[in-house]
Amino acid sequence: MTDHSHHTGAPRDTEADAEVEPDAEVDTVAGSHAEADAGLRGRWHDTLLAARAGAEGPDPLPYAENLLARWAEPQRRYHSTAHLRAVLDHVDTLAAHADDVQAVRLAAWFHDAVYRPDRSENEERSAALAERALTEAGAPDAVVAEVARLVRLTVTHAPAEGDRNGEVLCDADLAVLAGGPQEYAAYAALVREEYGFVPDDAFREGRAAVLRQLLDLPRLFRTPYGAAEWEERARHNLATELELLTSSAPG
Repeated sequence: MTDHSHHTGAPRDTEADAEVEPDAEVDTVAGSHAEADAGLRGRWHDTLLAARAGAEGPDPLPYAENLLARWAEPQRRYHSTAHLRAVLDHVDTLAAHADDVQAVRLAAWFHDAVYRPDRSENEERSAALAERALTEAGAPDAVVAEVARLVRLTVTHAPAEGDRNGEVLCDADLAVLAGGPQEYAAYAALVREEYGFVPDDAFREGRAAVLRQLLDLPRLFRTPYGAAEWEERARHNLATELELLTSSAPG
């Protein structure tokens, strides 16, 4: 249970789908997903070109397609395309704090690109993927190394003092902890779904350990914005979830 922050479609009944209204609804949902993915492709394209700094390289689009396919894998509930988009949005919020915001954005794309909830080496495999893919995609060696370092940092979410890129990525990844009550409850429910193979007692024990570990940190957020805007609410959410978990444990 090492998750620190940390789309499946049902088969369609063709006869039922013959009705006009459900079809329109399905088309609307599919259209919104397609539009959202198109926005992510554009963000990837712009980020990779900026990281290349004018150097030639292959078409960015196939790399975006590969990454988006990974983020949409069926075993994901929380660590989904929605999480990728949220982390990128939070990086945008914190961008002024980063020394190299393009490297941080690339790290956001790769930080959970390899994700299996039953495995512990996800971050290392994601970092290795970043090293291979970004080298092939034409990113400079220094950017590739920085992205891989940042991805590995999400194992602990404990950047060193003065590691401004690391502070931005880790704060962006943990910002979900500072959501409103409904948003946080939805996040916690998705984490439970992701660990659906774990029995209730074992999950409760493991999740409580993660929550205590987070609450024991001197600070969850390292950027000035994160400390001011997210710290207090995140701690309240974590303490509330921990209380609910421990109070629901069998006596």
